[in-house]
Amino acid sequence: MIGEHHYALTTTWTGDRGTGTSGYRDYDRAGTIEIEGKPTLLASSDKPFRGDPTRWNPEDLLVAALSECHLLSYLHACVQAGVVVVAYRDEASGVMVEDGRGGGAFREVVLRPRVTVADASMTDAATAAHEQAHEWCFIANSVNFPVRVDSSVDVAGRR
Repeated sequence: MIGEHHYALTTTWTGDRGTGTSGYRDYDRAGTIEIEGKPTLLASSDKPFRGDPTRWNPEDLLVAALSECHLLSYLHACVQAGVVVVAYRDEASGVMVEDGRGGGAFREVVLRPRVTVADASMTDAATAAHEQAHEWCFIANSVNFPVRVDSSVDVAGRR
């Protein structure tokens, strides 16, 4: 299906301590991200930027979006290739570099999916499906930094 898809959410800053943004240290970086019908995400900036480390920050969310997009694209690629995936776990990470002027950018994100397939005959196709998934991933196609995939495939019942 070819088409245009729209996404909407509400981000609300909840960090006013009573004096607004009267000074850099005078406000919380807390906020919420809400989409109707979904649980509210508690958000903040990352700890080095005076944020609450117990809340999701934009950098976490970007890496999570890349990881989940690859997962969903990969599962679809496996179905098309006749690969039966029985487990999938990605330990993704990203590197963001500050530019010294108050901004910065991600240098790269590395996805490390560990996939388990139902049968040894599916291993090669399961490995190849990562390339197709990477081509299909909407989020990876939307960023201006490398998203590397360092995958492995195991067979169910084998150690």
